[in-house]
Amino acid sequence: MFEICCQQARFSYLHMKYLFFSWLAVFVGSWIVYVEYSSYTEMCRGHECKNSICDKYKKGVIDGSACSSLCEKQTLYLGKCLTANPNNQVYSGSWGDLEGVIKCQMEEAPRYDLGGEPRKETSAAFNKPTKGTSVEKFREMITDHLKAKVGDQANLAELATQVLSIADGNKDSHISLPEARSTWALLQLNEFLLALVLHDREHTPKLLGFCGDLYVMEKVPHSPLYGISLPWIIEMWIPAGLRRSMDQWFTPSWPHKAKISIGLLELVEDIFHGTFGSFLMCDVSATTFGYNDRHDLKVMDARHIVPEAIFQEVIRQQRCDVDEDCLYGADCLTSCDLTKHRCTTEVTRPNLAKACDALKDYILRGAPSDMSEELEKQLYACIALKGSAEQMEIEHSLILNNLKTLLWKKISHTKDS
Repeated sequence: MFEICCQQARFSYLHMKYLFFSWLAVFVGSWIVYVEYSSYTEMCRGHECKNSICDKYKKGVIDGSACSSLCEKQTLYLGKCLTANPNNQVYSGSWGDLEGVIKCQMEEAPRYDLGGEPRKETSAAFNKPTKGTSVEKFREMITDHLKAKVGDQANLAELATQVLSIADGNKDSHISLPEARSTWALLQLNEFLLALVLHDREHTPKLLGFCGDLYVMEKVPHSPLYGISLPWIIEMWIPAGLRRSMDQWFTPSWPHKAKISIGLLELVEDIFHGTFGSFLMCDVSATTFGYNDRHDLKVMDARHIVPEAIFQEVIRQQRCDVDEDCLYGADCLTSCDLTKHRCTTEVTRPNLAKACDALKDYILRGAPSDMSEELEKQLYACIALKGSAEQMEIEHSLILNNLKTLLWKKISHTKDS
């Protein structure tokens, strides 16, 4: 009798334990689903952006090469949400036979952004140029805007002509007021400006079309540059050292990595005293870059590649108490002048040092044994660069050319080059 009672008690205890853990699993699972869903709905608002853009298109406020497909023919589709910032909606998309990436601005409150005018409500972003503005006056507006962004360069007229060519979205040799308003809104974006500046260098994906400040870029097949995405609940338990190693597990063969790395070094070269002035790379992380099937580097997110002149103009007005107050993006840090409590204008690390830092683990893993020691030595010399590139232009150029030469020598005789 006593034995039966003990068995019943044990069964009851196991039953309660099972129920408790079942309830706990349901509770935790429901909480995770709720958090993920809330995060998704807050982050992914592309359809709101589309509806806002199409409403303005139908009212005749804006126009562009993608407007009819997006709002009338329904042949431009928003696919998977890739958004990392709710103010900058990013979706994979398809446009007929083309695959692309759709980007749309969702800034709803006044906000000063580096290198641009204060963005007001989306509806106010399309108030320039005004009715009655001639094409020549619009060209003048564009030239003045570009001069303010990149400085008084010799070939601004050529860049302005390129902008006007893009503005004629339906290629009827006539720029309508709605097309001009869309183009003006796009010109406020760093990413669009960089795509213009580097249009002949193939570092940026091609612009396929636009409608207002929603625009479609060609799809880059491989992104980010390296790294694997894990659920946050797993991520929090992985040590930092192991995580860095895991990021390098699924990367191309070493010769292909060398070609991609050369592409990043060439990008640094092109935006330092380039055709249209100097730019600063303020987020040199793997997620910012990708590559195509030919292993050519592509800039995936150029929002934090900013004209140096604009950066200096804005940062010198920023109040500070410590150097950390003088940070823009993830990587552009200047020092704090404590006598004035204002930020100085010279960045502490040049673009090249940050690029080498991003490439270090990527290019050293799997490097041929006969050059790995020299490669490591050159990379660490590169990472150690301090101050602006202008202050050390000769050393900067020497290190960059040495790295490119070392990598090209190793792959020039292979089909990977």
